[in-house]
Amino acid sequence: MPLWQRVIAGLVLGIALGALWPQGAGAIAILGDLFVRLIRMLVVPVVLVTIAAGIAALGDPRRLGAIGGRTVLLFAFTTVVAVTIGMATGLLVRPGVGIALADVVPHALGPATSAADQVLDIVPVNIIDALAKGNMLAVIFTAVLIGAGAVAAGEAGRPVVGLLEGLAAVLLHIVRIVMEVTPLGVLALIARAVASGGAAVFVNIGALALCVVVASVAQMLFHGALIAFIARLPVLRFFRGIIDALVVGFSTASSSATLPVGLRVAEDNLGIAPGVAGTVLPLGASIGKDGTAMYVGLMGQFALQALGITPDAGMLFVMLLTGALAAFGTAPVPSASLFMLAAMLSAVGIAPEQTALVVGLVLPFDRLLDMTRTTPSVCANLAVATLVARRASALDETVFRGAVSG
Repeated sequence: MPLWQRVIAGLVLGIALGALWPQGAGAIAILGDLFVRLIRMLVVPVVLVTIAAGIAALGDPRRLGAIGGRTVLLFAFTTVVAVTIGMATGLLVRPGVGIALADVVPHALGPATSAADQVLDIVPVNIIDALAKGNMLAVIFTAVLIGAGAVAAGEAGRPVVGLLEGLAAVLLHIVRIVMEVTPLGVLALIARAVASGGAAVFVNIGALALCVVVASVAQMLFHGALIAFIARLPVLRFFRGIIDALVVGFSTASSSATLPVGLRVAEDNLGIAPGVAGTVLPLGASIGKDGTAMYVGLMGQFALQALGITPDAGMLFVMLLTGALAAFGTAPVPSASLFMLAAMLSAVGIAPEQTALVVGLVLPFDRLLDMTRTTPSVCANLAVATLVARRASALDETVFRGAVSG
């Protein structure tokens, strides 16, 4: 039975268990916690090793520059499109109209991080500390330096290249082992979400939830159009090949936690060369946040409508720009996008106290919304990896068009 079918079965059982026997959901909650810990345990070493190995495997520094530049440009493009889709959906459906904020308890957002501090955080003072804290941009920066240094060293760097490739192979086999427990983890995570929220998890903030679903589907259709018209590959094969990653992304609500299975499906199902997959996907886990970008754009309109504010063209442009930049800096963890609202809304004159009211309203219902919007982020990462691999002649079309492994 293919992994994705087992995961869907776990999802359905989790919903049933959480709705019909909440006490049972609490009893098996530890399975979900263990699954998340296993995934998070792998994220930092997978990012460090696969990026460094991927860069070293490319060999030619000029090729590295072309792939890196193309990857960043593609992610920037899909992010801007995602913010636009989110804002457009909010303007059309108007989910915030009629929302009462009077009884909402403000949720503290914490101090905003300046652009200068974000840039400084990319270069770690202590790489061990950055690894321990999971500072992904610092880890990626270090991995790029290690991989580029191995390439630049030539013959002297070949042993390091071999070591990195061996470590990457070992880690990916560990990933395959861990993925076998995914159905149990999904069952426990979904059961707990349903048991804690009850029916309110599904029915509260209904219009906003509808917008998230519609905008997520629209963004994934856009990814499919890129695959069809730019890469000129069959769209259904693409979506069939990445379904394992999409389901894991939905269940964990974290594009970073989905990285290990994303690397597996990229190589096994899409035929993407390890060098390209190991470079593009970890980078995408940090900057490829289409779901976050879409949600920030949507939530910006939701907040303005709830506060009774009608945006003009200038406000919409500023929100588009700041929303895209905020999405690039969002941590790949559940519900992180809610806290990027302060950056977007403050740029158009909304007080932090008002933003906190909106966050306080949505946060209790955010888990399933977060799970939904993580899916287009995972899809974007794999779509960009496919486009980059296709352009670099690093995609095995026979694998892509052939039977997808389970």
